[in-house]
Amino acid sequence: MAVINLFLESRNFFTLEAGQVIFERGDHSDFMYGIVDGKVEIRVGDRLLETIGDGAVFGEMALIDHEPRSATAVAKTECRVVQVDAAGFYKLIAENPAFALDVMRTMSTRLRRQLEHKGEVIVKPDPEVI
Repeated sequence: MAVINLFLESRNFFTLEAGQVIFERGDHSDFMYGIVDGKVEIRVGDRLLETIGDGAVFGEMALIDHEPRSATAVAKTECRVVQVDAAGFYKLIAENPAFALDVMRTMSTRLRRQLEHKGEVIVKPDPEVI
C-alpha cells in the first residue's frame, strides 16, 4: 500500500480509542481519512479485509463516487487520524498530483486483493495490444 506522507505531520488530527467504530458499511459520508499513527481494520461483516497503518488512507471512495460506505472501519489500536472533506481532497490533488496516483494505487491494490479473494482470475493486458 502506498504511504501517504502528507498526513504524517498534520496537526489537524483527532484521536480514536482502540475498538472505536469510525464508520459503518452503508453509512453516507463526505470524508476520507489519513492515518497519522495507529492501525485501522477495514471489515465487511465479520470478515477482515485488511489492516492499515501510518500514512494510509481509507474511506476515499466516498469522495470519489458519493455512494454509501462499502465497508466498516474500526480502530484496531489507539489512532490519530486526519479527516479530509471533498474540498481538502481536491486541494491535496491540485497541490500534490502524486497524491492522486497514490490514492488510485491504493484503490487498485484493494480491488485486486478482493478479486483474488473471491477467486477471480486477474488478467493483465497484453502490452502488444495497448
